[in-house]
Amino acid sequence: MTQEITIRRPDDWHLHLRDGDILNEVASFTVKHFSRAIVMPNLVPPVTNGRLANEYRQRIVEAANDQRFTPLMTIYLTDNTDPSEVREAFEAGDITAAKMYPAGATTNADAGVTDVKKIYPLIDVMQSIGMPLLIHGEVVGHEYDVFDREKIFVDTILSAMHDAFPEQKIVLEHVTTADGVDFVKGASKLVAATITPHHLMVNRTTMFQGGIRPHLYCLPIAKRREHQLALRKAATSPSTKFFLGTDSAPHAEGDKQSACGCAGIFNAGTAMACYAQVFDEENALEHLERFASLNGPAFYGMPPNDDFITLRKLDAPVATPAPVGSERIHQFLPDTPVHWQVVDAS
Repeated sequence: MTQEITIRRPDDWHLHLRDGDILNEVASFTVKHFSRAIVMPNLVPPVTNGRLANEYRQRIVEAANDQRFTPLMTIYLTDNTDPSEVREAFEAGDITAAKMYPAGATTNADAGVTDVKKIYPLIDVMQSIGMPLLIHGEVVGHEYDVFDREKIFVDTILSAMHDAFPEQKIVLEHVTTADGVDFVKGASKLVAATITPHHLMVNRTTMFQGGIRPHLYCLPIAKRREHQLALRKAATSPSTKFFLGTDSAPHAEGDKQSACGCAGIFNAGTAMACYAQVFDEENALEHLERFASLNGPAFYGMPPNDDFITLRKLDAPVATPAPVGSERIHQFLPDTPVHWQVVDAS
């Protein structure tokens, strides 16, 4: 039975670092375990061009204070994003990808895209230059059940987009359903998905065990157990189309526990332990390096990292970590035992 595993240092292909005081408090948790991270642009105001991306990159670099870490910047798409500006920023190396939020779908997404077809001319330009499009895949509207929003988006919007732009690189971010998994499996090699540790470890029932669990609330929301199992199967399989994206999204404890609690789970410091636990439970530890350290770089056309981290299986479960910083940001661990821990990330 495997008690220790050493893998190439992983990257986080979906990360929220926020800004200001929260950025300064949480950046070190990512830097400790990950070499690169695709940084989400949904600040207030959002990062909508190359100049803002560069300014935000500099703030992250200063907060991280570690030359080993590289933030990979993205821009936030709106109905009015200028395709020429996107091309210029991408070709200059200011940004790595663009993020599409359906307007109102999640935290700070109000300025997002109201109709995907409005950005089809932009996607045409992105396709021509090989620029990845990262998608929060949910439809928006009170007429849609929150647990069905990903499936409807995949069936009606994403499928049509992929047909219209078959050479466009697409990442279905934080996939949460068997429907999303099946779409990615059946799509071209240019379509991939990130999977979070929390969607592998909890389902919608978990959110209500013993009462409402605000620190397990995220968007897309956790689904039925059957979807959780589909995610676990996809992540731990030999497929190259699924890779690590924590969607670590810090909020102050008071904002999570308020009458209208914020969506988002902060897991940057516990993610690797949780992923290792899942892969161990699925008897697939031999595939952890592929999922965490190889598939993402291959999709983005980057080399894997040259350094390594080591995880060890402990006899006793990992203790619940303390809240972070003066804002008291809750760190994720599931109710089920996690026995793995990063013991060397030097």
